[in-house]
Parts: sequence; C-alpha cells; structure tokens
Amino acid sequence: MAGLFDLTGQVAIVTGSSRGIGRAIAIRLAEQGARVVVSSRKAAACDAVVETINAAHPGHAIAIPASISSKPDLERLVGETRAAFGPIGILVCNAASNIHFGPMSGISDEIIRKIFENNVMASHWLAQMVLPEMVERRDGAIILVSSIGGIRGSEMLGAYNITKAADMQLARNLAVEYGRYNIRTNCIAPGLIRTDFSKALWDDPDNLADAMQAMPMKRLGEADDIAGAAVFLASAGGRYVNGETIVVDGGLTISTGGI
Repeated sequence: MAGLFDLTGQVAIVTGSSRGIGRAIAIRLAEQGARVVVSSRKAAACDAVVETINAAHPGHAIAIPASISSKPDLERLVGETRAAFGPIGILVCNAASNIHFGPMSGISDEIIRKIFENNVMASHWLAQMVLPEMVERRDGAIILVSSIGGIRGSEMLGAYNITKAADMQLARNLAVEYGRYNIRTNCIAPGLIRTDFSKALWDDPDNLADAMQAMPMKRLGEADDIAGAAVFLASAGGRYVNGETIVVDGGLTISTGGI
C-alpha cells in the first residue's frame, strides 16, 4: 500500500467506535493500514467491530473498553494501546454525549457540567496523554469529531452545541501550540447523519421533512460519509491542514431553512 492516504505503521485510538461514525472511521483507518484500537463503554460492542476489521485485515484491531467520563479509564486506554501496538500517532475523539433536549433555561448545572466534561474535557485529557510521544516523534494527528451545531444556534440542542463549538476552539489552540512539532489538530463537523446518536432528530417526521427541504443533496448523511474526512486528516494527504474544521453535511449549512 502506498500513496497519500497510506496509514501503514500508524497506531490509532478511536473513541466511541463501537457504532455509528466512530465505527466507520475505525474501519476505514484500518483499511488504509493503521492498527486501530476500538473503544467505547461496552466490551461486547467493541469486540464486534474488532471482529469485522480483523476479518478483512488480520491483526489490525483490538478492543479496549473505556468510559470518556473517567480520566483513569482514559489513562488505561492509552497505556494499554501503547503496550499492544506501540506509540500512538492518530487520536480520534469521537465519543460524546447529549443528555438534554430543550432550551438552556431548563438545564441544571449538573447536566451541563456532565455534557461539557464528556464532550470537551475528555478530548483535552486524551490529547494531553498522547501529545508527549507525538512531540518526541515530531508527527501526529488529532481529530475531534464536532458538529455543525458548533456553528449554529438551537432551541433544542444549546448545551450540546456549545460544547461542539468548544471542540473547534480546542483544535485551534492545540494546532497553535503543537504545529511546530508537525502535529496537526483538526475538527470534523458532521451534519445530520443517520446514526443511533442522532436518531431523535432524523426519526422525527417533521424534523426530517425540514432537513430534506433545506438539504441540497436530498438525503441524510451516513456514518461512512464522515470516515473519508478522518482518513484525509490522519494521513499525508492532510499534512498541511491544521486548526481547521471541515464541515461534512451535504450542504445543509449553506442552504436556508431546515433544522
């Protein structure tokens, strides 16, 4: 395997990769030659993805379950990855939570703190854990899966959207601090993607009708539609992209109306 998107020899951690966007990213990174750690809270779900990857690319994936809400869990994730595969060159922070639908006026301090810790602090923790070895090797790619919600307001998703905007700024700051070491930090901002995580949005007939009216491509995104952007940012193809947010939404944000 050779070329701009060749990831042979790279070691990647992908959080929230037992399903949806994270699963698609893990599969596509392995397809390009990376050794991938599949991680989410549930071991059985991780094992199923590992089985799928290794059936096509033997030995390219292992499962290390971990909760993004637990810093010790994430430390264990990073440590066990190094022990199994070696230095980490690609970090994809995909796992997130959204436990509040409604206006900001109705949210408790406990809930907004939990959303922020899962969606922002966990990415910060993981980045700090892998950056020293990336600095030592003068190479690395950190990818934060954000959302178009980070560039839009919402009456229903305000807390979630605020954390997704914070992801974008986290990427920009890490890009400034670590770009001199050839470490690229970027965000992907998916639009409305057909996953279990976003089912509350696309499974509602009125929401779906609004989205389709505004959607230039007239279809929902699929998880695999996001994976190509991750491969690009992780590979030599994206070696001069740093501190950016790549919107992958079928054109929803450049249109009018919709959800």
